[in-house]
Amino acid sequence: MIIEKNQKELDAMEQFHKGNRQEGLRLQEEFAAAFREAYKDEDHCPCKKACRYHGNCKECVAIHRAHQEHVPNCMRPIINAKIKSLSELTEHTIAREIEPPHEVLRKEFQNTGE
Repeated sequence: MIIEKNQKELDAMEQFHKGNRQEGLRLQEEFAAAFREAYKDEDHCPCKKACRYHGNCKECVAIHRAHQEHVPNCMRPIINAKIKSLSELTEHTIAREIEPPHEVLRKEFQNTGE
C-alpha cells in the first residue's frame, strides 16, 4: 500500500474542498480501513532515523507534540516541500544559511563504506 500521495486520500481531500464532507469521510474511512489491513504486521514507517519509536506513530507524534521542538521525521518531506515553495521567493538563498544536523540512521540506511 502506498501511503504518501495515496489516490484515495487525495480524492477524499478533493471532496472535502468541494464541500462534500460525507463523500470525503467515506473515502477517508476506506483509506484508513485499507491501511489497517495492509499494515497489521508490516513496517509502514518511512523514517530512516534510528529510533525506539519507529513504526509507533501514536507515541512518536505524542512525544513531538509534547516537546514541540521539531516534527516527526516522516513529516519532514511534506513540510520541506511547502518550505521549498516559499523559499522560491528568495531564490532559495536560505539554503546557504542552513546546516542540517548529523543524525544516526537505522542500520539498513547507514553507509558503512564497504
